[in-house]
Amino acid sequence: MNYIGSKLSLLQFIEEAMDNVVKTDVHSLLDIFGGTNAVASYFKTKNLDIYVNDIQYFSYVNAKAIIENNHPLTFETLKKAGIADPFEYLNNLKGRKGFIYKNYSFEGTKEKEHQRMYFSDENSKLIDAIRLKIRLWQRNALIDEKEYYYLLACLIEASDKVANTASVYEAFLKKIKTSAQKRMILRPLDLNIVSQGEHMYLAFNEDAKELLSHVKGDILYMDPPYNNRKYDTNYHLLETIALYDSPKIKGKTGVRVELNKRSKFCVKNEAADYLEELIKAAQFRYIFLSYNDEGIISLDEIEKIMSKYGTYSRYEKKYKRFKADSNRQYERDYTVEYVHCLVKR
Repeated sequence: MNYIGSKLSLLQFIEEAMDNVVKTDVHSLLDIFGGTNAVASYFKTKNLDIYVNDIQYFSYVNAKAIIENNHPLTFETLKKAGIADPFEYLNNLKGRKGFIYKNYSFEGTKEKEHQRMYFSDENSKLIDAIRLKIRLWQRNALIDEKEYYYLLACLIEASDKVANTASVYEAFLKKIKTSAQKRMILRPLDLNIVSQGEHMYLAFNEDAKELLSHVKGDILYMDPPYNNRKYDTNYHLLETIALYDSPKIKGKTGVRVELNKRSKFCVKNEAADYLEELIKAAQFRYIFLSYNDEGIISLDEIEKIMSKYGTYSRYEKKYKRFKADSNRQYERDYTVEYVHCLVKR
């Protein structure tokens, strides 16, 4: 999935920073802004209890699928009902004219005030059909909770691959691009199954500060938004596919009317204070903050805040910046990524 700020290519850098700072035995890690859960998935192999959180529901669905699951899924009840391969079955469904088709395809919106082209007509109907079938299987107890979240995560990933966008969902393209013309194919996501003893793997869908009031441990990893880009707007359509709650939508892009998940990290006059609130509330020995040199909070501010609560250090790496639109002009091709480190008193 194309995701703003993904740390997939920085995992080794993050681990090296942690290894330089952590000098005692640790048993748990909380990734409190999970995103695509790349960091949590990576550290799941490091013999730790892993907790991961994100306020976005589609991210939580992914975490339920790839973090909480640590055993192969068998779909035994579906098999007993005569469905040997759920992926083959779902991929061969006839499309349905559901919420996605009616609001995010050209054919479904051509008579409406706003015409949208987020998905091809065929793929929008297939998304609806698969989403409705997954819900029906869940309600009829043909799949358990783990299987439900896994299939839903696979649908979100498959939908994103055929989306008619430059990268995020703030806008759609005026013509259906080549990748969006291909029929969507639901494929199994890789499960990160580890065998290093019995560990706890838990996903949360909570406000970060609220979570810190009842979860504590050894390592807290924080990768918050760096600027005023709103993740709830950028990924509103994935959120709607995940929830499938037929929300009220508005405007040319069909964003959810009730969007209210904007992080305080996206607000210049609130970000630094909120960072300090989280650090102060955190009952963790080690805190690591990923942030770059284009963020709302300055380098000096971060050092000043974190130094209040213990021993501070940082590591840096030049990194190719995320570009949501290849046609847009950017001042720089690279940013400097920092891992800010705190050994909390």
